[in-house]
Amino acid sequence: MTLRWARVPGAAGYVVLRGLQREGPFAILDHGGGDVLAVPGCVYADTTAGAGEQPWYSVAALAVPDGPPGPRAEPVQAGQASGAAAKVEVAVDAAVPVGQLQRPWRMVGSDHLSLLLRGIDEHGFDVGAELARALAISRAELGAERVRAHGIFLDELGVYRNGALDFTGVDRVYDQLRQLGLRPLVELSFMPRDLAANPSARIFHYGGVVSPPRDWAEWRRLVAALASHLVERYGLDEVAEWGFEVWNEPNLEAFWAGDQADYFRLYEESAKALKSVNARLKVGGPATAAAGWIQDFAEFAAQHQLPVDFLSTHTYGNLPLDVSAPAARAGLPGVPSWWTEWGVSPRHLAEVNDLPFGAPFVLSGMISALDRIGLLAYWVLSDHFEELGPPQRLLHGGFGLLTVGNLRKPRFWALRMLELLGPERLAMEVSGDGAGSLVQALATRSPGGGVELLVWNGTLDQSKRHGAEELRRLVTVRLDGLRSGIYLRTHHRVDTECSNVVATWNQLGAPDWPDEAGWRALRARDRLEELEAAAPIEVGSDQLTLELDLPMPAASLIRLRPLWGPPRARARTRNPGTRRGAFRNLPGRCLT
Repeated sequence: MTLRWARVPGAAGYVVLRGLQREGPFAILDHGGGDVLAVPGCVYADTTAGAGEQPWYSVAALAVPDGPPGPRAEPVQAGQASGAAAKVEVAVDAAVPVGQLQRPWRMVGSDHLSLLLRGIDEHGFDVGAELARALAISRAELGAERVRAHGIFLDELGVYRNGALDFTGVDRVYDQLRQLGLRPLVELSFMPRDLAANPSARIFHYGGVVSPPRDWAEWRRLVAALASHLVERYGLDEVAEWGFEVWNEPNLEAFWAGDQADYFRLYEESAKALKSVNARLKVGGPATAAAGWIQDFAEFAAQHQLPVDFLSTHTYGNLPLDVSAPAARAGLPGVPSWWTEWGVSPRHLAEVNDLPFGAPFVLSGMISALDRIGLLAYWVLSDHFEELGPPQRLLHGGFGLLTVGNLRKPRFWALRMLELLGPERLAMEVSGDGAGSLVQALATRSPGGGVELLVWNGTLDQSKRHGAEELRRLVTVRLDGLRSGIYLRTHHRVDTECSNVVATWNQLGAPDWPDEAGWRALRARDRLEELEAAAPIEVGSDQLTLELDLPMPAASLIRLRPLWGPPRARARTRNPGTRRGAFRNLPGRCLT
């Protein structure tokens, strides 16, 4: 059931409610994401109802992300299924650009970067070398520009010992990032043991101390000294582009042993320390879980005239909400929002982290962020991630886009598809059964006449994480405004069979760790696979029609590259199996 509603000005998001009768009772729909249940836009596909049900729906807006819903809209009842074929149409005008494509995915998350200094682990993996390689892959294939990570003040880097400061470990970590062409978003955490009011308040396998400082002046000195050192080592023009984020998820007891007032003081001391070094240094917060404290934080910063260069927060299992509107009402207008953690699940060891279900989820989140969110960082890049200790098997539901061994998961390939898009967005419309919620699309063009089309089919409903045949859609794409001639057409796919490391791993018997032959087999399939072979296709007028079968979950990237030449040469290269101006793909299997 696809619901659409009118936008409420200034809303942070919306909750969809469902009941069995008009009078209720109504309950907020839970799609199993494990975090915030609200959605940012004005369209929602409910795939959780039972077959044959005709529930009643209502929608309520949120003034702030973590606040109560406002008044409910008048309920409406779901209609009966029509029995018609489930079809979607995508209309693209290749001659009408609508602006530059923003790329909010260009920041990635990482576990504490001191892992870069590690050697061989208990399973024989060179952790530091593999994490460095993962970062290089993110730069080369995802266009990553920034890395956000926990724990630059972890005691294993030896920054603060009995009042003495030593940034040697920080230099070793950040030097590697800069050599890779990446910039850190410096998360000011965790508390050095010798500076903590409560050194025993710890989190994770690596023992990050989550206590407020015992001496606020010392904390301020530490932050200012770090900033001064970084400016001296890397230059002001460089460090001014980085950003400093104050702490991580202080609204969760596990991450912050103080209260909200303690965190607000931590932010104030940190911001003043950074700006005392140079006003160009960027500082932001509150770095909260589930988009919490946004209004409270904005009110505090406005009241105390504190600098806030970016708003940062987190969410999982859902699309990022609008935090700019409540911040503006509280006195911080025009501050960009950086979602420094976001992912398909907040849960360690969650099966969905490895499945193709995550690919359309990533695409839906990123398209929702375009033109309203500065950065949306997927958490995290690598399964070399030891919050619960080192991984004990290859595919274990880890948060990483890359496995141990740097095999690319379906979520990675979704981001790679986005990075392969051209610089200009094209005008387009999506219509039909589930359009704009289940099936979405993004079209771009590149210099030289190339056109790229990304179409995906996905739901937020994690009970469908293994797929659902009833959500399969037949998609017809009409491309108008193309220049006549011959194009090379490529079609890459992510689904249960294509670009899916889990499928290959299962074929090997799902071993905890592959043997040498298993690694060779996995690496042989470690690529963005084509659903069909690349082929020339002729456009005789300015229109091209494409038809594709799109299961759920799945994502298709179709690219057209012009092969200009004299008319006679073009006639000889025409694809003999394709009617003029059209191609079909019903059905297909990925090339291996």
